[in-house]
Amino acid sequence: MIWLAAILGLVAGALLATVAARSTARAREREHTTRLADELRRSTSGARVELDRLRAALDVLPVGILVADARGEIVLNNERGGRFAGSWQGDVLVTEAAHGLLRDALAGIEAERVLDIFGPPRRVVALRSLAIAGGVDGGLVIMDDITERVRTDAVRTDFVTNISHELKTPVGALTVLAEALADADDPDDVRRLSDKVMHEADRLSRTIDDLLELSRIELGGDAVRDPVEVAPVLEGAVQRISSLAEQRGIVVRIVPSVPGARAIGDRRQLMSALGNLVENAVKYSEPGGCVEVSAEVHEHSVDLVVADHGVGIPASDLSRIFERFYRVDRARSRDTGGTGLGLSIVRHVANNHGGSVSVESAEGEGSTFRLSIPTSTGAPAPASSQEPSV
Repeated sequence: MIWLAAILGLVAGALLATVAARSTARAREREHTTRLADELRRSTSGARVELDRLRAALDVLPVGILVADARGEIVLNNERGGRFAGSWQGDVLVTEAAHGLLRDALAGIEAERVLDIFGPPRRVVALRSLAIAGGVDGGLVIMDDITERVRTDAVRTDFVTNISHELKTPVGALTVLAEALADADDPDDVRRLSDKVMHEADRLSRTIDDLLELSRIELGGDAVRDPVEVAPVLEGAVQRISSLAEQRGIVVRIVPSVPGARAIGDRRQLMSALGNLVENAVKYSEPGGCVEVSAEVHEHSVDLVVADHGVGIPASDLSRIFERFYRVDRARSRDTGGTGLGLSIVRHVANNHGGSVSVESAEGEGSTFRLSIPTSTGAPAPASSQEPSV
């Protein structure tokens, strides 16, 4: 019986050892599983952070990004891409074009397409598809709103065309007049041709002067920021145009303003801008008409106002009159003279001073231009409309 008890003891010990070993193994397995779960959780969290960071980076891009997997399913569409595909009237056209280019990308074909959507508002969108690993791993489409770029190119082209015309016309006239003058013997003919030569030379000189003035003002770097009394600016602008007003029979009247009113800016630029507004008003007023020049003082700005009772401006042209060389009525512009740069100079002076320029007009009733200039260096002022630089 002793040996039986010994055997049973050995068996019991072995069983206990086995149970203990299995418990230890399970504990180690649980510990390993927990460690793996923690590592997986950290990895997942890190991947999510990286994905969020990637999405945030894509959202700040100035272009739309549309990404599809190998099956053609959209897996990523950044914020700008969402705007392209649902924020304005041409969204259907952009969406269809983008999906068509995605299909090309999945087939390994990279292509480009430009959509000109007339709106309103008009938009020009450039789309480009890229294949990922030849389309095996998917594809993406980049959508870029190039409306402003196209408009800038158009303004630049118009500028070159117009300035070429404005310079070529008087140069051609001078050539013809010089030839006629060389063959003229009659003193009256010589005098008449000489007057025309002087007129064309003056026209050419004024065009070049306006171009130089526009270029200087457009840079804006040399603009002075000093207190400028408004009254002398009004008087100087009117004096500058007095001879033209007398020739055309136009009365230019200065409306008394608040004594001692001042603006902050460059006296020379302000005189140039206001002078162009007064000249424009005189040219487009009927003989015997009247032009009023005044200043209105507000809390943070002074408005230099020029009002006429002339032909007025059609509503369809109001948004473009501050563009270089833009003419509402080209036939009348030839009669009135001028380079077509005056209002563009006014707009740049307003921008240089942190101010604005606006116009109210009705055909047959006249126009009122308002140049708003801050009265302190930190004063808020509404921004005037922008035109791409050339």
